[in-house]
Amino acid sequence: MTTLAGASILVLGASGGLGSEIARLLAAAGARLILSARYASAVEALRIPGTVITADLAKPAEVDELVAAATRVNGRIDGIVIAAGIVAFGPAATLRDDTLEKLFAVNAFAPIRLIRSAHSALAASAAAGREPFVVTISGVVSENPTANLAAYSASKSAIAAFGRAAARELRRDGIRILDARPGHTETGLSSHPIAGTAPRLAVGYQPDLVARRIVDAIVNGELDLPSTAFSA
Repeated sequence: MTTLAGASILVLGASGGLGSEIARLLAAAGARLILSARYASAVEALRIPGTVITADLAKPAEVDELVAAATRVNGRIDGIVIAAGIVAFGPAATLRDDTLEKLFAVNAFAPIRLIRSAHSALAASAAAGREPFVVTISGVVSENPTANLAAYSASKSAIAAFGRAAARELRRDGIRILDARPGHTETGLSSHPIAGTAPRLAVGYQPDLVARRIVDAIVNGELDLPSTAFSA
């Protein structure tokens, strides 16, 4: 069992539909949160207890600085939840370079850089007898790449693959990586894509229920949350 009370946890995408629900549950469990999003006002409006740090995940230097700043808040990092992400719709044949580059910058490269930058802090947490973790949310598209979401699927598959491999390395340092792959969730992400227009989607999972499943997995020491873990 992983203890959340008193744990110093960084939540990326804290203003989003899923990130905010996860943050609320972690705060209710007594975690000391560092809440990150691109705009501070969006996080502050949610009134979730924690320290707000802004970062543009498309900029590598800001990812490294985010980890450094988050570590200074409580003197350590015991967990990271990466709930930030962007989406784009449209055929693969018409994909623009700038869309592809931004998808991978935010959905793949930023989480990879974050895990790399946070390694020392997380290893120190493990050495101190805590149970540090990183949660990635690659979603069902990393299991089943979807037509008209080819680039988005690829960017999410990239972080899922990185996490699986890195998890085998980092467990030697006492660090757990947990990837969650829920199906379509009503977070509002599809309503503001960086390219294209969302097709008509079936009603998705409710964010609070997906968040609860992810937080339960953190507490219970789970190593993987496939799409089937979120079945009704």
